[in-house]
Amino acid sequence: MSPGETTQAQASNTSLQGSAAMITSYASPHRASQSESLFPTDLASIIQRVDEIDPIGYGRSRNFTDGAVTRLSPYISRGVISTRFVLDRTLARGFEPYQIEKFIKELAWRDYYQRVWQAKGDAINSDLRHPQANVANHRMPGSVIAAETGIDAADAAIRSLYSTGYMHNHIRMYTASITCNIGRSHWLTPARWMYYHLLDGDWASNAISWQWVAGAASTKKYFADQANVDRHCYTSQSETFLDVAYDEFGSLPVPAVLQQTITPTLTTVLPERVDVTLDPLLPTLIYNSYNLDPKWKTETGYNRVLLLEPSHFAAYPIAANVLEFILALGRYISGLQIFVGEFSELKEILGGGEIYYKEHP
Repeated sequence: MSPGETTQAQASNTSLQGSAAMITSYASPHRASQSESLFPTDLASIIQRVDEIDPIGYGRSRNFTDGAVTRLSPYISRGVISTRFVLDRTLARGFEPYQIEKFIKELAWRDYYQRVWQAKGDAINSDLRHPQANVANHRMPGSVIAAETGIDAADAAIRSLYSTGYMHNHIRMYTASITCNIGRSHWLTPARWMYYHLLDGDWASNAISWQWVAGAASTKKYFADQANVDRHCYTSQSETFLDVAYDEFGSLPVPAVLQQTITPTLTTVLPERVDVTLDPLLPTLIYNSYNLDPKWKTETGYNRVLLLEPSHFAAYPIAANVLEFILALGRYISGLQIFVGEFSELKEILGGGEIYYKEHP
């Protein structure tokens, strides 16, 4: 999509009769889950979470599992709120930028990854700076998927990822290092696996972060020893494959527990299609899984459509609970309907109506 908000105008208006089967109404039932309790989807709760940020404590403690993290990433990734909104609202509470420099930098990193995706396009799906070194396979250890690596903090976090859609950022780095640098898997398959399960799945941030850990987008690989894991995750383990000196990591053989590799099956089942009718005389606002802003053009007089493209979810699949989270956020956008199909199909159905959408990345 071209920079900024875009309007596309066609030559004439046409009826939607005969094409309604391609459009799905927003009628998914609201189901409670662990993801939902950890990440509420109503705007009031989200704004309250923004207002409760401890940006100074964040800078001091974010690398610890009990640190003052914001847990705003799912809402930023889904376009409900922006990094600018979070920053402006935090500064409005009286903090000076120098006091919360680390917090601001982390917001900036997220935007930076988006700009890299914007500039590089699909190239972020390949090694960005140089080939990942010492790759033994393009799959991933089955023990990582099964949460049976023997590293207690990582295994617990992977199990929690499956049930909540969330993993602490520092443990994401540990998991990537175990998978790519200890298990010698190429980063792409495990990055897709993690993205599949994350409520805050942002492909740019996820893919480039995995590349950074694996040394494909950085000058060296990232390693963490057992003492580092224990310190930040409050575990106490010894004689694990991480319980070695840092200068030994580069020459270690792949531990037996990481040697069996598999390719995870990642598929997305999109909602069933239900006939609805859109007004071809009204302009149409297009939302997607990265843009669910409930404050976008709140005035009346628009068709509002959440576009779920099968081609996108085939390339970047997400788990059922992630899709449920996206649909739950959409419930707070008045009049939102779901179109399961390609953007080109939707344009054809709408004929000459004006179409608005937000750029992503």
